[in-house]
Amino acid sequence: MNTASVQRIPNYSTYDLLRVYTYYRTLLGSLLLLMFQGQVAPTVLGYEHPTLFFYTSAIYTALNIITLALLWRAKFLPSVQQLFVLLLIDLLAVGLLMHASGGAMSGLGYLLLVVVAAGGMLLPGQLAVLLAALASIAALIESISRIWLFSADTQTIFSSGILGALLFFTAIAFQYLTKKLRTTHLEAQAQAEHAAHLQKLAQLIVERMRTGILVLTPDQRVDLFNKSAADLLAIPGSKLNSLTLQDIPELEEQLQQWRQHTSPLPIVRVGARSANEVKINFAPLAENEPSDILVFVEDNRLITQQAQQLKLASLGRLTASIAHEVRNPLGAISHAGQLLAESDNLKADDLRLLSIIETHSKRVNQIIENVLQLSRRRTATPQQVQLDQWLPKFIPDYRNESGHDDNIELRLLSSDIPAKFDPDQLHQVLSNLCDNGRRYSKQVLGKGRVLLEAGIEQNTQQPYIRVIDWGPGINQAEHRDIFEPFYTTSTTGSGLGLYICKELCEANQAFIHYTRTREGQSCFHIQLAHPDRAL
Repeated sequence: MNTASVQRIPNYSTYDLLRVYTYYRTLLGSLLLLMFQGQVAPTVLGYEHPTLFFYTSAIYTALNIITLALLWRAKFLPSVQQLFVLLLIDLLAVGLLMHASGGAMSGLGYLLLVVVAAGGMLLPGQLAVLLAALASIAALIESISRIWLFSADTQTIFSSGILGALLFFTAIAFQYLTKKLRTTHLEAQAQAEHAAHLQKLAQLIVERMRTGILVLTPDQRVDLFNKSAADLLAIPGSKLNSLTLQDIPELEEQLQQWRQHTSPLPIVRVGARSANEVKINFAPLAENEPSDILVFVEDNRLITQQAQQLKLASLGRLTASIAHEVRNPLGAISHAGQLLAESDNLKADDLRLLSIIETHSKRVNQIIENVLQLSRRRTATPQQVQLDQWLPKFIPDYRNESGHDDNIELRLLSSDIPAKFDPDQLHQVLSNLCDNGRRYSKQVLGKGRVLLEAGIEQNTQQPYIRVIDWGPGINQAEHRDIFEPFYTTSTTGSGLGLYICKELCEANQAFIHYTRTREGQSCFHIQLAHPDRAL
C-alpha cells in the first residue's frame, strides 16, 4: 500500500550544536592564524605581543582540529563538565589574543560574545551565567592590568564594562531562546509522532478493510490500494509496485461508464477463472476537475450471501413447518397406493397410474427430506484438510456409497494443498457435484465421467477444487439461477442439490460458481478459504 510519509522533525541534540560550534572555532583559529601570518591588519592582530598571538592562535587551532576529529570520527559527546572546560579554553584563548592585540580596544574582545552565546545554548543556566561572569572578570582584569602596568587610557575600562554587560545579556538571552527552542522542538516532535501514529493507524485500518480501496490519479495511475483491492481485482503480484489502470481492464471499463454517467454499475466478474464478483463505486476526492478518484471495490458474493441469509432465515422456518405438514398426507397417499397395488384384479393402465403415484411420492418425499435437512443443518466446524491426501480417499468412498463403476479421475496440480473446510460437508458437496457430473456426462458419452482437479491460485494463494464433466453444459442465461432453491432443468431433480452445495460452501467461507474449461467442458469451481484464515 502506497502512502505519503509524515515529515519528520530533526532531532535537537547537544552533539549537533557542539559540532557546528567546533567548526566555527576551527575556522576562527585558522583564519586568525592566516591573517597574522599574511600581515593582514598588522596594527591590530598581535601588534603588542606577536609571539604570544602566534603561539596562542596555533595551539588553539590545533586543539580545535583534534576536537573536531573526535566529534566527527569517534562520535564523542562530552559531559557538562567537559563542555565547561572546553568553553573556558575558548575564553582563555580569546583573552590572550585580545591581550596580544591591544586589549578590549582592539575589538577582539567581542569574540567573547560568541563563546558566551555557545555557553547559553550548551550549558545549564547557572554554568552559562558563571561563564559570562568569568568572561567579564577576565576582560576587566585585562583592562585594569593594562592601565596599571602600561599606563593605558582609562577609556579601556569603559569598553570592558560595556563588553561585560553585553556578555551577561548574551548569556541570559541565549539561555531563554534555547529554552524556548527546545520546548518548541519537543512540541513539534510530539505532534510529528502523533501524526505518524495516526497515519500508521489509518494505514492499518485501510489495509485490513474487507472493502477494497483504490485512489486513481487524473493521469490514470493507481496511487494507493489496499490488500483487499488487490485480492478482489486479482492484481498480479508482479504489477503491485508499478500499477496502472491498464493493468485492471475491468476497472478501466467501469471508470469509463461512470464518467459517462451510466448507472447503475453492473456486477463485474474479474478474470476468466476467478470466482470474484465485485461491485465498483467511484467518488471524486475534490470538486474541481481533474481530481483524484476514490474507488470502492466490494465483494458482491458477501453482499449476496448476507441478503440471502436474511431472506432464508424466515423462509427456512416456514418451509420446515410446511414440510412437516405435507409429509403426513404424503405418507398416507404413498401407503394407500402400495396397498392398492397389491390387488389382483388391477388392469395395466391402473398399474401404470399407481407407478406414477409412487414415483412422484418418492420425489416429493425427497424434496421434503432436503428441506428438513436444510432446517436441521448443523453449524460448520472447519478443519485443516490436506486435499492432496483427502481427495484420493474420497473417490473410493464415493464409489462404494453410490455403487457405480463410472470413471472418476483426479488431477492434483500441487503436492501440498492445505485447505480449511468441514470434512463431512466437503464430502457432501463433492458427492452432489459428482452425481450431477455423472448424470449429465451419460447424456453425451453414454457413460459417466468426472474429473476432480485441485490446486492453489497463484495470486491469492487460496486452494480450489474443480469438478469437471463432459455433459451438455448450462446456458449462459441460467448461470445465476442454478444455485437458487428449487431451480432445476431436470424432470426428476428437486432443485436443491446445487443450492445445498452453495450453502455448505458459504458456511465454510468458500465460494462456488459455474464456468467452462478452456476445452469447453462444464466445470464447478470451488474457491476455498485460505488455510491460515480463522473461520
